[in-house]
Amino acid sequence: MGELEAAPLRLCLRRSPASGSVTSVTLQLPADVRCVEEAVELMARHCFAGTTPCQRTSFRLRVLLTEAISNSILFGARGDPARRVRVEAEVGEASIRLEVTDDGPGFDPQEVPDPTSPDGLGRAIGRGLFLIRNLADHVEFNPQGNTIWMTLPRF
Repeated sequence: MGELEAAPLRLCLRRSPASGSVTSVTLQLPADVRCVEEAVELMARHCFAGTTPCQRTSFRLRVLLTEAISNSILFGARGDPARRVRVEAEVGEASIRLEVTDDGPGFDPQEVPDPTSPDGLGRAIGRGLFLIRNLADHVEFNPQGNTIWMTLPRF
């Protein structure tokens, strides 16, 4: 593959001066799977700034972001690097709420087959959503199905 020609990652960080408040981290990236690893690490660095999360929490955050961003790129934006994916984290003292949005048509998460069912074992579809649902404390989607919110503890 040639050099990535899409716009680079764009990060916006808002820290509130009051203690106990929420920090907002927003990242926009081209819909190119080659950007996923860098985007995940950049978000993790800012979500855990000033703390040392346990390995489980660090792992969970990275897997959640990797799966949600990859799904947005591959299914929502159809892998078109001219399109963008937006990732936002609201970081509180005790929890992190992750949001991943693409500009695609969306989907119905209830229609995604269970990859652990006998019919789903041979299919490649649904595994990422299965991981997300099992690693996040709470998962929800907007009505259109092009935004996912995932919550997990910060520590």
